[in-house]
Amino acid sequence: MTVDEATLVRERHGAVLVLRLNRPEVRNALDFALLGEIGGAVNEAESDPGIRAVVLTGTGDQAFCSGMDLRAFAAGETIESVPADLLGGYYRLLGGETTVPLVGAANGAALAGGLELLLGCDLIVASSEATFGLPEVRRGLFPGGGGTAIGARIPLAVALEMTMTGRSITATRAYEIGLVNIEVPPPEVLGTAIDLATAIAANAPLGVAACRDLVRQNATDAAKAKERLQEWRDLVFRSEDAKEGATAFVERRDPQWRGR
Repeated sequence: MTVDEATLVRERHGAVLVLRLNRPEVRNALDFALLGEIGGAVNEAESDPGIRAVVLTGTGDQAFCSGMDLRAFAAGETIESVPADLLGGYYRLLGGETTVPLVGAANGAALAGGLELLLGCDLIVASSEATFGLPEVRRGLFPGGGGTAIGARIPLAVALEMTMTGRSITATRAYEIGLVNIEVPPPEVLGTAIDLATAIAANAPLGVAACRDLVRQNATDAAKAKERLQEWRDLVFRSEDAKEGATAFVERRDPQWRGR
């Protein structure tokens, strides 16, 4: 299979792994085979210490991902066809629970399961032409892949509007309500996302992991975050990387992180 034929394309940019959904003929819709490939790529990234961040994007300029492949679903494809280990990787992505930071690069429309993929990312760069929506109620469904947690990221009133009406919002509106971090012209989406991921990858892995965990926990469960705070203090402030960061500052050189 050539790169052009692969439904998930992998590209390395130093310590950053770019994953590109590659089914443009169906607006990068998710069938269960692609879902499994995404889960497998997450597993691989988490097991490779050389990968410090992942960028998730789509092929083309029309759609990041239009969500579930409804034709495949109607034909009887089921999630039971996905091996458990691959499914685990996919669900960790959706829940924002991967051990590697994720940056979403919304090159086009992100709908239903496509938006749920982005909600699992830590940062999102959006094309100015992109739209975002959770239209499941229009198909007799609901956002079952974690989309109903969107209220932890945007104002509750907007979350209720998006989920109950199924209407989409523009990239500008998504930026205004804090759904995306940066809105850029279409040609700049991937490069901007890689720059963000590279900036994350340059920092101490344990410190980044602590920030991801505690910031996300504080958004949903402040009491649990408070409990976790001391655990992270004990781990990070006594780590080899903490000593290396201070030493590198004194010696005026770039730190060499070991992730421990």
